[in-house]
Amino acid sequence: MEDLVIRDADVVDGSGADAYRADVVIDAGRIVSIVKEAAAAGCQRPRAMREIDAEGLVLSPGFIDMHAHSDLALLRDPDHSAKAAQGVTLEVLGQDGLSYAPVDDRTLEGVRRAITGWNGYGEDIDFDWRSVGEYLDRLDRGIAVNAAYLIPQGTVRALVVGWEDREATPDELDRMRRLVAEGLEQGAVGLSSGLTYTPGMYAENAELTELCRVVASYGGYYCPHHRSYGAGALEAYAEMVDLTREADCPLHLAHATMNFGVNEGRAPELLALLDRALDAGADITLDTYPYTPGCTTLAALLPSWASEGGPREILARLTDPATAERIRYDLEVTGSDGCHGVPVEWETVEISGVTDPGLADVVGRTVRQAAELRGETPWATAHRLLVGDRLGTTILQHVGHEENVRAIMRHRAHTGGSDGILRGSKPHPRAYGTFPRYLGHYVRELGVLTLEECVAHLTSRPAARLRLPDRGLVREGYRADLVLFDPETVAPGATFDEPRRLPAGIPYVLVDGRFVIEDGRRTDVLAGRSVRRAPR
Repeated sequence: MEDLVIRDADVVDGSGADAYRADVVIDAGRIVSIVKEAAAAGCQRPRAMREIDAEGLVLSPGFIDMHAHSDLALLRDPDHSAKAAQGVTLEVLGQDGLSYAPVDDRTLEGVRRAITGWNGYGEDIDFDWRSVGEYLDRLDRGIAVNAAYLIPQGTVRALVVGWEDREATPDELDRMRRLVAEGLEQGAVGLSSGLTYTPGMYAENAELTELCRVVASYGGYYCPHHRSYGAGALEAYAEMVDLTREADCPLHLAHATMNFGVNEGRAPELLALLDRALDAGADITLDTYPYTPGCTTLAALLPSWASEGGPREILARLTDPATAERIRYDLEVTGSDGCHGVPVEWETVEISGVTDPGLADVVGRTVRQAAELRGETPWATAHRLLVGDRLGTTILQHVGHEENVRAIMRHRAHTGGSDGILRGSKPHPRAYGTFPRYLGHYVRELGVLTLEECVAHLTSRPAARLRLPDRGLVREGYRADLVLFDPETVAPGATFDEPRRLPAGIPYVLVDGRFVIEDGRRTDVLAGRSVRRAPR
């Protein structure tokens, strides 16, 4: 007898087709049969060792988070309710060009310090891997949800070239090509870049094109956080489209937003650019989160020249008064490339987390508000945080536009990604609320997407980008990574004031046919594993 039958579910199968009523039978981690309209037809109902009455619930494929920062959280926190409770059954890690493989001891230390604000320093983690394959093997010991991995181009450059702003030599470029090929052979699904983060930003397009040629030869895709989301955003998008066309490499645009005042109402221009490329045969997808504020580290706003050499050199520059003043001028007057070419507006920069508990009084305040309480300039407050918190401060940037968010999420190439940073006292609520917010706010309340369209955006589209042959649809023979949710009540619990509240209306989540969420509560099941690139 099979393991489980889910009875009388309204199946939204991920294809975009209309929902239908069915009994769905699961055994050994896979969907073994789908009996449509079984009760109405009066036919023999399938039986199993366990039955779930899904009357009033939608059954869909598990959601795929195309932009996650859970690289250490999956190892640190077996519960991982932040994602499991949303119905996420697969996350894509290694984002924005910086993560923890491939590394050597020297590079690992620099990366850990550079992205402390994203993942913590990791003093509670045994970094017993160095290669991509070894990191994926570590995930295979058991995690809450599945995970795929992008090779981080910035980490590769740090390993080969260092943190300096210079062109790679031919020998260095050859070594970077080999490292990317090795990572893909070991199971990575593609390559990411963070082109406003050091040291990835120091790569010229010719270097990136050569790496993308390697990615394309293995059937992977390139996922850039491109060079600007503010001034020059459209040019930065076009640059990535042209680069990947030259390399004949599929492109997935990370957190494809149009932010800052210079881009208000300009989403149609971006979408027209992408449509022209798609109509000409380009292979392009993108992801977004359904919120207007962004989230990063305070140090990410610094100009690239101030970040050259890595965290130690940044701190040295900040402690030199003349250099610190030059940094301030770039931030507040010129418009730092780290702040996307836009002069920083400190009233939009909210402090969401610090690593030093002694600085916790500023969390939840904008830099301008924190400065006013101390009677100092905003730069003095920002400088104090950068130095005192050793670059570990995380921030929200309230610079987005709702009309842009809605326009982009309707696009034919759109998928969902939380870009969720799980650290900090007040993280962005997207880490805990992205997927139920799509279903509750943008489907049920606003009607921006139909339920069937939205589920396709969150399931089959990302599965196709990842080239997963047996995920992303409710189909016989497919993996039983599934979500049962109530379309009338599904909603995020997370808010900007209480960002770690879990969602409502998602009573069941299965990974590999096993319940990770049951009756709305996290079980102790660790059914997740690494999901590795399919051979060509």
